[in-house]
Amino acid sequence: MGSICKKILTKAAIEDVWSAIRDIGALHTRLVPGFVTDTRVEPGARIVTFGNGMVLREPIITVDDNARRVVWSAEGGPFTHYNASLQAFAEDGATRVVWIADFLPEEIASNQQAAMDAALQVMKTTLDRLVENQGDPV
Repeated sequence: MGSICKKILTKAAIEDVWSAIRDIGALHTRLVPGFVTDTRVEPGARIVTFGNGMVLREPIITVDDNARRVVWSAEGGPFTHYNASLQAFAEDGATRVVWIADFLPEEIASNQQAAMDAALQVMKTTLDRLVENQGDPV
């Protein structure tokens, strides 16, 4: 089984990061805009459209406010199995985000790693902007 763990550190406050992560229907606006172009929520799952045109149904396993952790799986695409978590941790005035993905077939590991790297780059940029925009008038 392929297993990848990736981390980013953002300047954004833990409360703001968790608010964006737990908003499971807003990947395309609050967390990874452009990498994800649309997210639709249905009972127990979200339908995610990626920038490359791939569409996956992602059953939501849990949204844990105490652990600040979202767990989901994926149906379709290149996966015969996919389970992932995204979790936020407060760290010295910043926030560390950890994404762990376990998947099959293992042969897609390099593609999955590249996709996660691209998504996390967008995520860091998007979350860092939360700090930059705090002083903007409404």
